[in-house]
Amino acid sequence: MITKSAVQHVAQLAKLKISETEAEKYAGELSQVLGYIDQLNEVDTGGQQIDIELNDLANRWRADKVVDWAEAEKQLALNQAEIAENNLVKVPKII
Repeated sequence: MITKSAVQHVAQLAKLKISETEAEKYAGELSQVLGYIDQLNEVDTGGQQIDIELNDLANRWRADKVVDWAEAEKQLALNQAEIAENNLVKVPKII
C-alpha cells in the first residue's frame, strides 16, 4: 500500500505542490493500481509463448543546429521561465 507520506515525498522530488487531500487521494489511487498489478501477477502464464517483435528500427540522427527564433517567440519563452537572465532561462542546479 502506498502511504500519503510516500506520495508527498515523490511530489517533493518532482517539485510538485500537492495538498493533503490530493496526497490522500493519490495514495488511494496508486494503491488500487498496485493491487491490480498484483492480481495480474497471479495469472498463470507458464504455458504461454513470449511474443517478441523484432524489426529493423534504428535511431535517426540529425545535426544539432542552432536556429534563430523570432524575437516575439523568444520573449514569450523567456516570459514563461521561472528565472530569466541575459536572454537565457536559468534553471536550478540538480546535481
